[in-house]
Amino acid sequence: MSKTEQSKADLSLSKLLEKYQDETPKKIKLIDAYMLCILLTGVVQFAYCCLVGTFPFNAFLSGFISTVASFVLAASYRIQINKKNSELFSNISAERSFADFIFAHVILHLVVVNFIG
Repeated sequence: MSKTEQSKADLSLSKLLEKYQDETPKKIKLIDAYMLCILLTGVVQFAYCCLVGTFPFNAFLSGFISTVASFVLAASYRIQINKKNSELFSNISAERSFADFIFAHVILHLVVVNFIG
């Protein structure tokens, strides 16, 4: 990349981060941090599986499925509580969204623990 392309990329990234910091509510930032943690956990699990092996395959599979499903549930919760999507989810309150999120996590982890054996 040339210097002008690099500076344009840097400028775009800095504008994106600045806009994210200014316009994103704290609740959504917290969910984003949670999603980043889940993503990094999944990457570490996959790297461990590639480097070390999959001897207890049920344990790897249940852990990886748990991270992917937790990420999807968090993304769904994030979409539901975002103010920009309020017209799509006008009949669902924020408390109901959170209760659904927790209930789905409990069911998910019961299934994961059952799958481990």
